[in-house]
Amino acid sequence: MEAHPSMRSIFHNISPLDHRYSLSEEPLYNALIPWISEEASVKACIKAEIALIIAHLSINGKMTEGLRKDLEEAGEQVDPNEVYEEEKKISHFMRALVNVLQKKLSPELAPLVHLGATSVDILDTSLSLRIRGLTREVLLPELVKLELLLCDFAEKEAGTPQLGRTHGQHAVPITLGFAIAEYVSRLGKSILEIERLEKNLKGKLAGAVGAYNATSMIVSDPVELERLYLAELGLEPSEHSTQLVEPEYLLRLLLEFNISFGIIANLADDLRNLQRSEIDELREGFSAEQVGSSTMPQKRNPWNSEHVKSLWKAFMPRVMTFFMDQISEHQRDLTNSASQRFIADYIAGFTLAVNRMAKVVKGLGVNRERLLGNLRGGSGAILAEPAYILLAEADAHEVIRRITLIAEKEKLSFSAALENDGEAIDRISAKMAELGLIKPGENKKREALDWFAKPEQYNGLATSKAQSIALKYRKIFRR
Repeated sequence: MEAHPSMRSIFHNISPLDHRYSLSEEPLYNALIPWISEEASVKACIKAEIALIIAHLSINGKMTEGLRKDLEEAGEQVDPNEVYEEEKKISHFMRALVNVLQKKLSPELAPLVHLGATSVDILDTSLSLRIRGLTREVLLPELVKLELLLCDFAEKEAGTPQLGRTHGQHAVPITLGFAIAEYVSRLGKSILEIERLEKNLKGKLAGAVGAYNATSMIVSDPVELERLYLAELGLEPSEHSTQLVEPEYLLRLLLEFNISFGIIANLADDLRNLQRSEIDELREGFSAEQVGSSTMPQKRNPWNSEHVKSLWKAFMPRVMTFFMDQISEHQRDLTNSASQRFIADYIAGFTLAVNRMAKVVKGLGVNRERLLGNLRGGSGAILAEPAYILLAEADAHEVIRRITLIAEKEKLSFSAALENDGEAIDRISAKMAELGLIKPGENKKREALDWFAKPEQYNGLATSKAQSIALKYRKIFRR
């Protein structure tokens, strides 16, 4: 395609998607272009118009392979620049596109262009076609790539001890793999829902108010004409149309995109916080020549995780517009015309965030020494829970709470404070021996105290849960 006279430098573009991201994420950006660029929008409308001609010929028994080839070749000759130039003259995009396409066709075929259709029969149908293609060909592969990387990480670190945290406070021990398995599970279910919803996108050929007025004047079975038209594009008709396809098909898919986006932003937040200097359990990959700060040479900022969160902040609020586009007065108003164009920006931002998150997970470093140090550090009171459960008394919770307060006040380890309460440790060690957690006998008290000095042993089903979830979703997405 020849460059349009008004083509500008990439650095004159207003949207960061079209300069910063088109350069830094060039392969992914190029993968998005065939689906959500303005050129893609024009080409999809042309494809829909060609499908409509084929449907007219098919329902009248006049369709041949030769005609199909001629139509496809004519469609390929349409240059978006021509459509825009024509639109300048007549101030109507769809009619401009029709005029340009008709000039590429023989006099016999030209009258069939747009015959019986209204603009949105083409626009809504071609939008469904593009969003479905993008979801299948670009977004889902990116999501699955991230999901499988998370599966690998969760399985690899399934038994790596980690300090569990709730409300920003030390809770009880888990494993690093278990923490990541949360995101394997959440994202995996969202990916499956995206797969389901993209298959449900619809199109239409029901005319200006959705009642098949125009096509009823042309063919005896307008519903069959609609079916043939959409079948050419791999779509099915909306159950009920006004001038618009029912908006909920697309809305539900976009909302599920946003759910996935939120899951990924949550993961980015967790990874970012675990890279804090005072925690230092994980680290993003950092190249030999990479610079973390313009003034502090020692810095290794978790900027990729922060970047994912920042993209989410920029694009998540767009969901409000998606909801607002759900409403159109009577059979149609034009209040979704401009706003719906920005769906492309949202999907591009989301896809870029998925891709960036995959890079983070792939290069994630694990500081095992610090993980264990954080777990064993402090007062060791993270094992107050098993102590209270093992004590098995009516006031056990209060007894152990008092011991933790003493440990904190006297700067003792939890194990040392527990040892000072002879009655409590005697009862606890006896219960542990009974349960087979330690060996019975004279040394059971010492063995119990040693157990409380190694909190990594108290992690419930964290390891097996991480392994089973990673295995489940790996099987699903490696199909």
